[in-house]
Amino acid sequence: MTLSVRWTDEARETFDIIVELIDTKWGFASAQKFVRSAQSTIDNISNQPYIFKASISKNIRKAYITKQTSMFYEVRNTEIILLYFWDNRQEPLL
Repeated sequence: MTLSVRWTDEARETFDIIVELIDTKWGFASAQKFVRSAQSTIDNISNQPYIFKASISKNIRKAYITKQTSMFYEVRNTEIILLYFWDNRQEPLL
């Protein structure tokens, strides 16, 4: 069963920031590679929502897009909600 995916405003904003950073530092090709990798991960989560380990709670999970970037998402009954993208080189939120 494939679940639908919904992006929060924060997910869109943090995704765009990371793509822009990659484009600025490493070029368009690297940014596009990241976008493809993120989309592939989202597709996998849509098909297998529990493929990544739980983070804050059992319904909020952390997916690794690249070694430098993670994505946090929430699993609900009928959909996946993308919460935000995180540069793993940043200081933790907690």
